[in-house]
Amino acid sequence: MGNEASYPEEMCSHFNPDEIKRLGKRFKKLDLDSSGALSLEEFMSLPELQQNPLVQRVVDVFDTDGNGEVDFKEFILGTSQFSVRGDEEQKLRFAFSIYDIDKDGYISNGELFQVLKLMVGNNLKDWQLQQLVDKTIIILDQDGDGKISFEEFCTVVGGLEIHKKLVVIV
Repeated sequence: MGNEASYPEEMCSHFNPDEIKRLGKRFKKLDLDSSGALSLEEFMSLPELQQNPLVQRVVDVFDTDGNGEVDFKEFILGTSQFSVRGDEEQKLRFAFSIYDIDKDGYISNGELFQVLKLMVGNNLKDWQLQQLVDKTIIILDQDGDGKISFEEFCTVVGGLEIHKKLVVIV
C-alpha cells in the first residue's frame, strides 16, 4: 500500500494528513488478505454495507483502473468525494456515476433499469420496472435524446440536496 503520507497533496485535497492516516488504518483493517487492494468481498465485511444493493456499483466507481479491486489511492480518491469539504458537484457526479455504468456521460434506459433492478430486487416484475424506467427517462430527458445527461440529472437530483447526505466524517 505504501506510506499514506507520501501521496501528493492534490490527490487528497479534501483530507488533512491526520484523516489520511486514519483512512490508512481503516483500509488496512478492510484489506483482509493484505494484498494492498480491496475486493468486493472485503468491502462487504463492513456490516453497514452488507445490506446495500449498490455496493458493487460503488466499488466499480471507486475502481478507476478497472482491475476489479480498489487500491489505497482509489480508496482515498473515492472517499474524498464524501468529505464534508467536498463540493456539491463532486457528490452529484458520484451519484450520477452509480447509474452511468458504461461511463459515457449519460444514463441510458438499460443502465437505469440495471441499477434500479439492483435496488428493488424481485419486489417489482421486470415489466413494471421497465415502465417506471421508461416514464423516468421521458420525464428527465429534456433534450429528447432518449438518455439522461449529467445536467438533466442535476435538474432533478440537485434540488433534493442529496449532496448534503453524501458525507462521511473521518
